[in-house]
Amino acid sequence: MQPAGVSKISEDKGDASKPIIPPGIQPGDTIGIVAPASPMLPERLEAGVRYLTSRGYRILLGEHVRRQRGYLAGTDAERAEDLMRMFADPEVKAIVAARGGYGTQRILDGLDFGLIASHPKLLIGYSDLTALQLAIWKHSGLVTYSGPMAAIEMGRGIHPFTERAFWGLVERPGIAGRLELPPDCAVRCLRPGVARGRILGGCLSVVTTLLGTRHRPDFAGAILLLEDIGEEPYRIDRYLAQLCHAGVLDEVAGVILGQFIDCVPAFRETPSLTVEEVLEDYFGELPVPVLAGFPYGHGEVKLTIPLGIEAELDAGAGELRLLEPSVQTGDVVAS
Repeated sequence: MQPAGVSKISEDKGDASKPIIPPGIQPGDTIGIVAPASPMLPERLEAGVRYLTSRGYRILLGEHVRRQRGYLAGTDAERAEDLMRMFADPEVKAIVAARGGYGTQRILDGLDFGLIASHPKLLIGYSDLTALQLAIWKHSGLVTYSGPMAAIEMGRGIHPFTERAFWGLVERPGIAGRLELPPDCAVRCLRPGVARGRILGGCLSVVTTLLGTRHRPDFAGAILLLEDIGEEPYRIDRYLAQLCHAGVLDEVAGVILGQFIDCVPAFRETPSLTVEEVLEDYFGELPVPVLAGFPYGHGEVKLTIPLGIEAELDAGAGELRLLEPSVQTGDVVAS
């Protein structure tokens, strides 16, 4: 059953066995801004637009980007329509989410994944956008980018490391090879080893919402990337148990654990495990390489990660290497 106001646009026509890496962007290109989830602070959106304009980009706002319906940025149909219009518009070279929050899952059945596959371009966001990014990978094979958003990092003042990491990844010619970590980053190896696979994942609590749906991607042989914010340890435990029972942890080639911010018990007098203990329980004996403390997630200092890119994880060395360019520099052949 679909949420009210959303009609099925078309069945997907993509093939995730043939990944599509979208072209990179450069100053002078047009960036579209949409709000597939929750509404943003108007002043933050305006500041984000100024930031992108200052870097030489043209900006096109979604028609309904300023709408609000409770905790949603407009109706489901409006949010889906804005997104599809950006993919269909040949002038738009990249699409940046205004913010995350909640609601992206509600519009998935109203998207035309065939059109998305035939109009490949950068899609950038994180948090609730995880649902959209994994569904797009599942149905089209398009690589998307888990990175800063217009009314969040770009609208409140982006950290210099986060800024460098983002633009280096999405602007032409993009990057390949080892990703640079912040100087004070203390990654830790939970399970040593080297694994190769396509990076898939995102916000843990959102990843689990796709299990049992037609939008669940194939995690077999993937490097699973997980992070979250504001979830108590018992809830992190519950999400990981669901991943375990769904067979996801048996399928992956490796695991990267990012930032788990404010994942503490609400009542300190109540007995609880720490989130670190929960992660150790699930990943400490997993028979694949596992790297923890990776600079990715909801924190201020973080990497942008291309979801769907082939990569190599060396957990013992604390390194992640992209085995493909982060953006396409030649002609894109869509599925």
